Amino acid sequence: MSDTTPNSETSQPVPAAVDADAIRAEVEREYAVKLAKAEFKAQAAQEGASVSEEFMEYLDGSKLLGEDGRPCPETIARTLEPFKPKRPKLPQLMGAGYYRGSSAPSAPRVSLDVRKR
Repeated sequence: MSDTTPNSETSQPVPAAVDADAIRAEVEREYAVKLAKAEFKAQAAQEGASVSEEFMEYLDGSKLLGEDGRPCPETIARTLEPFKPKRPKLPQLMGAGYYRGSSAPSAPRVSLDVRKR
């Protein structure tokens, strides 16, 4: 590719400012933090976690990026862990209601058929 691009108005060559890959890399670096915060919000919504806007203001989005400069899902999941809803562990209640594995005799069944009353 040449270092100059023709100008359509004057037909004089104009120097090319920057390579397209360099521009793309600069834009990715600029918006990586915003993308990481958006990924954080999306994952929080998907998992049912409630994250306040105040926390999002103070969240350092650069800590959510991986070594390649892109959002890291593992880091986002670890950061989101305290916000996940806690489900209480309930004990298994054996004997509360009907349990098929019981050795106790079952209650006699009464037919509700009118003909057999």
